[in-house]
This record gives sequence, C-alpha cells and structure tokens, in this order.
Amino acid sequence: MPYSLVLSRFKALLLAACCAVDVAAYTARMNELVHSVEVKLPAPARETGRTNDPARTMAGILEMATQEFADKGLSGARIDAIAASTLTSKRMIYYYFGSKEGLYIAVLEEAYRRVRRIEAELHLKDLAPEAGLRQLVEFTFDHHSGNEDYVRLVMNENMARGVYMAQSKHMKELNVPAIAAIQDLYDRGVAQGIFRPGLDAIDIHASISALTFFNVSNQHTFGLIFKDGVAAPDAQSVRKQNIVEMVVRYVKA
Repeated sequence: MPYSLVLSRFKALLLAACCAVDVAAYTARMNELVHSVEVKLPAPARETGRTNDPARTMAGILEMATQEFADKGLSGARIDAIAASTLTSKRMIYYYFGSKEGLYIAVLEEAYRRVRRIEAELHLKDLAPEAGLRQLVEFTFDHHSGNEDYVRLVMNENMARGVYMAQSKHMKELNVPAIAAIQDLYDRGVAQGIFRPGLDAIDIHASISALTFFNVSNQHTFGLIFKDGVAAPDAQSVRKQNIVEMVVRYVKA
C-alpha cells in the first residue's frame, strides 16, 4: 500500500477519535445542572465614608458654611475649611453652589427658610389672636437666643448693606409667610375688638424683630457696660416676658 494512502487513513482515524471524545464530553455535560456552575461575582466596593446623596451632601455643606460665615463673615471665611470639615472638596462645593458668594447666598436663604418653616409649625391660625401673638413673640425670642449664628449672619449682611441678599431669587418669597401670619392674627384681633386698628403688619414684625434681635446682637456689650447678668437664665426669662408684654400692649385696643 502506498505510503501516502496509509498516511491519509491514519489522519482520518485520528480525526474520528477526537470528534468522538468531544461529543462524549459535551453529551456528559448536558446532564449537569445549570446552577452547579460556580459564578464568581466581583467583590463589593469598599466603603469610603462618603455619600452619594447630593441633598445630604449639600445640607452638610450648608451647616458647616453657616458656622464659618457667621464666625468670620464672607471675606474671612475659607472654602478650604468648609471642605475639610465636611469631608468634601472645593471642587464639589463649587459644583453645587457655583462660587463662594453663591454658597454665602444659599446659607442666608437656608437660615431664613429654617425659621419660617418652624414658624409654620406654630399653627397660629388655630390660636386666638392674642394667644397667637404671644406665642409668636416667645418663639422669635427663643429662636434668636438659641441661634447666634443666625443673628451674626444677619449682622454681617447688614454690614455689607444687604448686597448679597439682594442677589437672592428666593429671599422675598421666603419671608412672605411671616408677614401673612401677623396680618391674619392682627385682622382677626381687630375684627374681635381686641387689637386697635390702623397698625401695619410689617411694622409689628419689625418691632418684634428689633426687641428680640437686640437681646442677642448686643448681649456682650450691654452686659459689660451694665454688669447686670443679662445672660443668666432667670434674667432671660424675665426679659422674654417683658418683650411679650410690650408687643401685646402696643397692639391691644
């Protein structure tokens, strides 16, 4: 038999054997359960201590920025310090607020938004006019006394002649509810003959703010000059009640 023919037959036999092995192996694997195949998933990502919640991140930035701006004013505040205290970066702060001035305006808006939100929880519409007015004055006194950062922010912005607050697109609408609440109390009081007519709701609001704001803004100089312990709890309680009486007596018929 020629050598070429022998070689050709050998190759044919070898190919048939290989195919038989592959088919047998494949046929055997057809009887395996699908879930018997082990699937390796990637390991879970390690916690980095940072959140992917933009609202939460922005709230944290605003909280720390409030302290920074209240303590140092706009010019003295440092974005680096705010970023470090919130475990964020300057780039992220600028991404959310645009600039240092943008962050400052957002802080001012949030400060007023917070106080108006709490005022709304007083439900003054459900109270009698005089009782509602008394509660509003007490709340304003307590809010200012317990939030010196708010008072300092307002003081700093007044020193800047309100130039940044004027750039806010929301400041006016944020404070509409405050005047509307006083107007409602006053109108109901006049209709019931409890309050005297001819007063202005904005003027009443200004009087409440002036009396309660001064108690915080001038506490250190006033206390040093007169040495009367104005910061003592008992003195503060008496002061609050005196302010309430001043406002109520001014409004009553």
